[in-house]
Amino acid sequence: MATETEVGELLHRRGWRTAFTVADQVDAWAALVSVIEGGYGDDIYEYTNDLYCRNWLHEAWLLLDEHVVQLWTPRIKALDDQYKTGTIDDDGQALDQFHRLPGPDLWWWRRHPRILTGDLGRSLRSVGAIGADPDTA
Repeated sequence: MATETEVGELLHRRGWRTAFTVADQVDAWAALVSVIEGGYGDDIYEYTNDLYCRNWLHEAWLLLDEHVVQLWTPRIKALDDQYKTGTIDDDGQALDQFHRLPGPDLWWWRRHPRILTGDLGRSLRSVGAIGADPDTA
C-alpha cells in the first residue's frame, strides 16, 4: 500500500493530469456536491469532467495505506450520501447519451442532479431526464 504522495504520483503517471492529493479530490467532490444541491448550471461536458474527481478517489482507495483510507472514508461517505440525496438514480440513462459510462462500480455515473437547471438541465431534459425544476425545488 502507498502513501498519499505516492498514490498521487502513480495516478499521474497513469494519465491523471496532475499528482492530486486526497485532500484536493475530496475538496473537489465536496464542491461538486454542494453545487449540485443548489442546481448545477454548467454544461454537460463540464459536469462529466467534474465527476472524475470521484473516479480519482475510487482509484486511489485501491492503492492507499489503510490508515489514510480510515482517515478519509467518513468524509467521503458523508459526501456520497449528500450526492445521493441531491441526485436521481436513472441507471445512467441520461448521462450515457453524452458520455460513455464507466463500469457499474462507479455508481455516481448512474445518477443525475435532482434539480435540473441551466445548460446541464436542458441537456438532460432533452434525453428524457426528469427532475425538479429549480423554481420548485
